[in-house]
Amino acid sequence: MPAWVLRRPAQPVGEPPRVSRVWSSSSRLPWSAPFWLTLLVGIPASAFAADSPSEQEAVRERIEEIRLLGETRAGEEKVTSGAFLPEFYERRDFLPAWTRPQSVNQLLGAIRSAEADGLSPSSYHLQAIERLQAATSGGTGGSAEERANLDLLQTDALVQLAYDLHFGKVDPEWNTSRSFGEIKPVEALAAALESGDIAGLLARTRPQHPFYGQLRDALARLRAIAASGGWPAIPLGPTLEKGVRGDRVLRLRERLAATGDGPEGMPAQASVFDEALERAVRDLQVRYGLPADGAVGGSTLEALNVPVAARVEQIRANMERARWVLHEVKGDYLVVDIAGFQAEFVRNGQTVWKSRVQVGTPYRKTPTFKSDLTYLVFNPTWTVPPTILDKDILPAMKRHGRELEKRGLKLLDRNGQEVDPAAVDWSRYKGTNFPYLLRQDPGPRNALGRIKFMLPNPHSVYLHDTPKKSLFDKPERAFSSGCIRIENPIELAELLLDDGNRWGRERIQAVIDTKHTRTVFLPRPVPVLLLYWTVSVDAGGRVGFKKDIYERDRTVLEGLAQSARARTWPAV
Repeated sequence: MPAWVLRRPAQPVGEPPRVSRVWSSSSRLPWSAPFWLTLLVGIPASAFAADSPSEQEAVRERIEEIRLLGETRAGEEKVTSGAFLPEFYERRDFLPAWTRPQSVNQLLGAIRSAEADGLSPSSYHLQAIERLQAATSGGTGGSAEERANLDLLQTDALVQLAYDLHFGKVDPEWNTSRSFGEIKPVEALAAALESGDIAGLLARTRPQHPFYGQLRDALARLRAIAASGGWPAIPLGPTLEKGVRGDRVLRLRERLAATGDGPEGMPAQASVFDEALERAVRDLQVRYGLPADGAVGGSTLEALNVPVAARVEQIRANMERARWVLHEVKGDYLVVDIAGFQAEFVRNGQTVWKSRVQVGTPYRKTPTFKSDLTYLVFNPTWTVPPTILDKDILPAMKRHGRELEKRGLKLLDRNGQEVDPAAVDWSRYKGTNFPYLLRQDPGPRNALGRIKFMLPNPHSVYLHDTPKKSLFDKPERAFSSGCIRIENPIELAELLLDDGNRWGRERIQAVIDTKHTRTVFLPRPVPVLLLYWTVSVDAGGRVGFKKDIYERDRTVLEGLAQSARARTWPAV
């Protein structure tokens, strides 16, 4: 919108600038731009030919433009926190906010150090702010328009950086909430500007969970390694194992030493693969989710030879995921690490149960989401879900007609009456028009095993036991159709039911032994988080890198690389 459209006549000489609120912070424009433009046509140009507007007036015009159009620009830069700025500047009568050099310096320092959180300083108007700082002599010279642009860009930069540190920059992969919790954004920003403590405000917005701090430290360490030239690659060759000698063993020691994963010190016989080196390799393999045989074969060599720059990017992707979720990780909860093939039950901040799990295959990915586990079912029946019906059962029945017998499935009509599969023309049906149900009764062949843990979600995904126990011994366990298979379901059931003496392990086993289906509601809902971590950090700060089984890291990194855009703001 042209700057003159909503500009008020000049103030009388000698009086301080006056700005009247055109509307309250909670209202919306009761008029449209075309209406006002019609009225303005008949007004002489001299009515707008006032002296140069004050910085306050210039700020007001930008805010009114946001109210009218939903966005504005400050010079060539797009202002992306439009939902926030009107509330902030209207409360202060459009007066400029960045009048303290201390606050400005802290802001610039925070933007430049955004890389420490895996973010890019260029996403927060850094170059434009520096140019306007120079053009206005630090905000005290130049035109009112330039000073207003500088003020708006500084506010926008701080708001967007705080938002990205708290919620993440990329749209999350899951149903995360959008709440600042106890932080009231407008009041918090005003207080930070008043006190000059911009750094403190940003420190409070980033996740306070220890895991985020560990990732942040790991990012700094790997960037330092990259700056010093990276780590050495281990040449290809035969498997390295205990007893082997040669230069490749020496390169292996150097590679492990670069990340603190090797044995203490360098022995006199550094080119010999000794027992200490074997233990170090095995320990690394456990953290990387590799077969823990203590030997450096194909998969271990491939993992060790990933360049440090790629591992830096992997940490950045996981820091973004951490910002999506870690504000919500509190109290008692059950968390499933999909890429790590592991589940943990946390009570009062301590892990009280841990289990290996099986997750969805790469073509039937387990989704990420948050829900509440509300009840469990002993000796469940299994009704074939639409995806498995369409992709597996129907094609198999059309080929040979024995799939139901093979899986122990019953064919039922909508009234629950059993139907003879031989009487059905299977060639007529797809998953979308199939008029029957396929159900598996409780028993040793049941796909859900002995226990099913239910949590409402739109993906029809839940946790359950499985008869396919041998698959838990595989280091990479992506075998299901999307649900989570639990290795130790009875232990988990006992912890979840936890109501004193009534539901001990013996009682649970007795119910299972009846082979009758029984539903039991939990004493209280338990939050369940299905998350996707491709990086882990142990208590000693050692980093583990897991295989990106669903290739989700790339999407997150592409989002981080995008330029600034409008965010989905919570209520301010």
